[in-house]
Parts: sequence; C-alpha cells; structure tokens
Amino acid sequence: QVHLAESGGGLVETGGSLRLSCAASGSTFDDLTMGWFRQAPGKEREFVAAIRMSDGYQYSADSVKGRFAISRTNDKNTVELRMNNLKPEDTAKYFCMADPIVIPTATRAAAYDYWGQGTQVTVSS
Repeated sequence: QVHLAESGGGLVETGGSLRLSCAASGSTFDDLTMGWFRQAPGKEREFVAAIRMSDGYQYSADSVKGRFAISRTNDKNTVELRMNNLKPEDTAKYFCMADPIVIPTATRAAAYDYWGQGTQVTVSS
C-alpha cells in the first residue's frame, strides 16, 4: 500500500507560478512512477506529468511542456511539480498518483493504482 500526501496549490493570477508536492509513504516497492493528473469540473481526469523515481525518466503532456517541470527527491520519496506561466485553463483539482509497474509515458488514469486526495489550483484571468 502506498499513501500519497499532497501539498501546495491555491489561487494565482494568470502568468503566475505555483508548486505542488507529493510525498509517498508506506511503499515496499523497489521503484515507483509518480506524478500528477488534473481534473476540471465536468471533464475527465487528464494526465499532466510523471517521473520514475529510480532514474528520473519523465514525461509530460504537450499542454504543459515548457511551463511545468516535474522533479523528484528520492531520500524524501517526494515528487514536485513546478508550474509557471499559469493559464486559466490550468484551473483544476490536481491529483498525485503512483504505481510500481507503469512507466511515465502511461497517460491513462486507470493505469495508476495509488492516488492522493487532490489539491485545488485556480488561475484567475
């Protein structure tokens, strides 16, 4: 079992920046792929970015490339998402996820077994 605890998020103006963190605990797996999905009201959960903890291999959605950066801190089993140049369309609830088997190019939510509770990101226009 893997427990994911998210922090960060909040309200920011267009063009602003935010940082999300997700700490994993309780994992007995040798490796994890961790990252973020987001879900806006009335829309499906959408892949944002993922990173493999063992080697840093990562993948991001085209919609956030150049603006969002995912990174990891292995000693703290933590993943961070730095979001720059935020746009109103980035407004959503952001969910941390993890899985011991998938690789970061897995963009379907169903591929990931473990999820956090989510944290809200709101970008005002």
